Amino acid sequence: MADPASYRPAPGAIPESPGVYRFRDEHGRVIYVGKAKNLRSRLSSYFADHAGLHPRTQGMVTTAASVTWTVVGTEVEALQLEYSWIKEYDPRFNVRYRDDKSYPYLALTMNEDYPRVMVMRGAKRKGVRYFGPYSHAWAIRETVDLLLRVFPVRTCSAGVFKRHGQIGRPCLLGYIGKCSAPCVGRVDEEEHRALAEDFSAFMAGDTGRFMKRLEREMLAAADAEEYETAARRRDDIRALERALEKQAVVLSDSTDCDVIAFARDELEAAVQVFYVRGGRIRGQRGWVVDLVEERTTGELVEDFLIQAYGDGDSVPREVLVPEAPPDEEAMNELLSEARGAQVRVRVPKRGDKKDLLGTVARNAHEALKQHKTRRAGDLTARSRALQELQDTLELDQAPLRIECFDVSNLQGTNVVASMVVFEDGLPRKSEYRRFTIKTVQGQDDVRSIHEVITRRFKRYLAESQKAGELSPEGIAGEDAEGLLSSYGFGGDDEGARRPLDPETGRPRKFAYPPNLLVIDGGPPQVAAAQRALDELGIDDIAVCGLAKRLEEVWLPSDPDPVILPRTSEGLYLLQRVRDEAHRFAINFHRAKRSKAMTASELDGVPGLGPARRTALLKHFGSVQRLKKATPEQIAEVPGIGLSTAQSIAAALQGGTTT
Repeated sequence: MADPASYRPAPGAIPESPGVYRFRDEHGRVIYVGKAKNLRSRLSSYFADHAGLHPRTQGMVTTAASVTWTVVGTEVEALQLEYSWIKEYDPRFNVRYRDDKSYPYLALTMNEDYPRVMVMRGAKRKGVRYFGPYSHAWAIRETVDLLLRVFPVRTCSAGVFKRHGQIGRPCLLGYIGKCSAPCVGRVDEEEHRALAEDFSAFMAGDTGRFMKRLEREMLAAADAEEYETAARRRDDIRALERALEKQAVVLSDSTDCDVIAFARDELEAAVQVFYVRGGRIRGQRGWVVDLVEERTTGELVEDFLIQAYGDGDSVPREVLVPEAPPDEEAMNELLSEARGAQVRVRVPKRGDKKDLLGTVARNAHEALKQHKTRRAGDLTARSRALQELQDTLELDQAPLRIECFDVSNLQGTNVVASMVVFEDGLPRKSEYRRFTIKTVQGQDDVRSIHEVITRRFKRYLAESQKAGELSPEGIAGEDAEGLLSSYGFGGDDEGARRPLDPETGRPRKFAYPPNLLVIDGGPPQVAAAQRALDELGIDDIAVCGLAKRLEEVWLPSDPDPVILPRTSEGLYLLQRVRDEAHRFAINFHRAKRSKAMTASELDGVPGLGPARRTALLKHFGSVQRLKKATPEQIAEVPGIGLSTAQSIAAALQGGTTT
């Protein structure tokens, strides 16, 4: 591990021009490529305060052994050079977008004498036109099967094409009219290429021209009393309509754009792209990326646009993004050069495009959730995570049961806390608990953590003591086993001295202690939790905290944090536990706040006690509905007379009754 000071450039040696820089390791391999408007300012930030850097950036600068830079004339040139070097060197510390799965495309091989329609995956080839991507290969085959009726382009491989040309007979598709059979000379090369061009134009969104042409041919055939031809054209029109129905209309017919959205946490981000051509969603694609540096959404947008459109492939007229890239004008210029026409990158503010961006964002969140679920469901990964935590935190055993606590409040009001439980790396929601903070007023997370840890482990000690009084050692005679069973205690295992749930056979409530206690917070919160355990005389439970800003792991006795590698399964598990505790606390806080607001509206109504308030809310469902009710309707609630109902209506509706 290198000291960044050992290769820091001399003061004043770095120019203040725009440019691109490369960090190399001790073997000369490029490990990071970046660009900057001002090279001196940007590179100096890597060496100014090593301790203040993001942990992932710390890992990069300590792995590097040298840094070099290249000065360019404009920001556009910097973007182009950065893309070229990332593609050439594939640096390990750069953001690299990888597919969350291999997406198939509908491909048309215009580089062949007789173009072929096929399903294609992987790297794009020169001279091949691509449409999509599609979520499933069968969706492409269904679309192709419908379109071949109108555009009978060949779909066979080169070997099959050559063999049928030699034997002089077309394949089955040629006999049923779904191939123009160029292999046996039914159409020549020029005619077949014209069919392929029509197929390509239809897939690119030029659908109206072909529909109108078929309608004219159908009507002309009917007028000429060629009813079989008219029926075929009618069926062709229906086939094209069915193909179009598979693609949702979301924007106006003239709209060609890509809609890009992100969902992210501290370690990973998911990207979803909807491809809209001719106002219809033609395809969708997703990526998952590891976040090596701390990046804003705008910087992620910039990284993605460079990597996705750097080769000039399929650049649309408009790209819709959730946040503009830092160098928006330079990015517009770069994409316009790649496309050979004007391209705009913009953030939609209203209307259908903003709604569509919201839909793509929901898909991105779902993709990230599914990715995390797949990762969490990996038994090997979970085992590795628990082993990493045991080794890193120096625990006596793997933390098979982890409890995490988080505090939530709004400006010091309705202070609540949550406790979530993970066993064997998976959430056990039946054992989640919620706490209303009683002794703390205002925003004091430290005292709140102390209170909730004290309450939780007082219950643990009380239930453990209760179990001990009814343990086999404390019961004499033949009825010991029956008495324990009737009270709800286990048998010979570790839980024998703790109350068990008669249905699940698991310890009840707080009777089962964790191997690891996780606090959402830094040193002050961790110290408060440890102090609460010490006051209760509990010394066999490990405590740590996870600070959200830099994902640092804090231990009670250490002045410096533990930095887990960004790829660590242990860090990923701690993140999941912390985020679940935060979610659970937020939901409880919102419910409590909503209940308090509802109760406050009814508190000032004369003649309403707790029982009547509950009856009214149960009957009407909400205060808003109660406000709209007439005194006669309110009087229908059991226990409320007409005079009381009139008072309630007057108080809630702001009027008077007579």
